[in-house]
Parts: sequence; structure tokens; C-alpha cells
Amino acid sequence: MASICSLNMISSLRLSNPSSISTSQTQNQVGSTFFHSFSTKSLNFSTIHQVSTSKRSSNNTTTTAFFSKNKPKQHQDSSKPIKVQELSVYEINERDRSSPAYLRLSQKPENSLGDLVPFSNKLYSGDLEKRLGITAGLCVLIQHVPEKKGDRYEATYSFYFGNYGHISIQGPYLTYQDTYLAVTGGSGIFEGVYGQVKLQQLVFPFKLFYTFYLKGIPDLPTELLRKPIQPSPHVEPSLAAKAADPNASILNFTN
Repeated sequence: MASICSLNMISSLRLSNPSSISTSQTQNQVGSTFFHSFSTKSLNFSTIHQVSTSKRSSNNTTTTAFFSKNKPKQHQDSSKPIKVQELSVYEINERDRSSPAYLRLSQKPENSLGDLVPFSNKLYSGDLEKRLGITAGLCVLIQHVPEKKGDRYEATYSFYFGNYGHISIQGPYLTYQDTYLAVTGGSGIFEGVYGQVKLQQLVFPFKLFYTFYLKGIPDLPTELLRKPIQPSPHVEPSLAAKAADPNASILNFTN
């Protein structure tokens, strides 16, 4: 296209005095005219390309903005309670549930990796005046620690509170020191719960004290929030709580 246009321009050149212009001058003039025409066409094409690219970029930006604007937003549930509620309970093995059972899967004379310990004990309120329910779960032995005269287990178990529901926990269970386990969920009034629980070994494996730090649930009933007795190896439930008398147990406590 540029060649035809340039030839037309060359043919339209008027030489006022052909004899006074040398052959080289004529060639230079023709070459300059051809280059100017080609540069003009190239400039026009480049301008058109830039405009087209800019238009496509604008369209892409508009499209991206449209989909970004209409993308569903993730909203946090602001109605979910975030305050921490403390709940204290005692777990007591009264040697009447055939618990714990030791399954020596390692087939070694001493406690070893892979041994299993299923268990279930009775659960009492922090003041030891109410029977709440039971614990039920499984410990997997991870490491025997002879220098501390104990073992490290990975534990998964639940605390059952009769009609109120249950709380599930998971984490390290050490027979020789206190530990923290994760609260992984629950049911009933504990649905949606999360947080952690401190486990205190008082007399392994017969007396343990737990302090739950619970989040994500409505206020707990006052029946469960009793001022705890100071943990010690000598604590005992009240006789009424042991007998699960109606006034010393929650409704339909888990047994």
C-alpha cells in the first residue's frame, strides 16, 4: 500500500528545471519523499494499534471490575459470642466401670508406642456437689518416659453433661504433668464451641481436674458454673453426688 502511494507522489513531482538537477539529487529527493510517506503510514498504523490495545485494556479492566464488584463477600458471623467462659469439672475413677483398659498392642513388657487405653470415668461439678455425667475416650501411647516415671499419650475424648450435651477435646495427655488440650466441638448447648482445656493430674489415673476456657457459645447455665474446690489429691465428691441424688445431679445425667 505504501509503495503505490509513494509512486503516485513520485509521478506528481514537478521539476522546474530538469537540466539543472543532477541524477543523484533526483534520487535523494525521491528517496526522501518515499521514506516520509512510509513513516507517515507506519505512524498511523502504530497509533491505531495503540488505540486498539488501550481499548482492549480498558475493556479488560471494566470486565474485571464488574466481576470483582459482583463477587460474593465473605462476612464474619458477628453474632457469634467471643467471650471466654470458664467451666471447672472433676473426673474421678471410682473403680466401678472397669476403666481404664490397657490394650498392649506393642506386645512388649513395658509401655510402648501404639498401646491403646480406652477409658470412662465419672464427671462431677467443680464444687464436687453435683454429678454431671461421664468422660469417654481413647488414649494412644506415643512415648514411654521412664525418667519421669510416666507416659505421653495422644488423647481424644468427650465430656457428657446429660441433657446439656457434650464437649469433645483432643491433644496431649501426660501422666506426669499438666497439659492443655484443644476443644474441638460439642453438642446441645455446646454446639459450635471452641477453645482449650487445662488438664491437671491429681492422682493418675484416678483423679483429674479440668478448667475449660470456652468460646463461641451463649452463656452457660449457672448449674454448671459452680465455684471449684481447690484441686488436691485428697478431694472427694459429696455423698449425695456420689449417690446421684436428684438434688445432687443434673437432669438425665449421663451414666
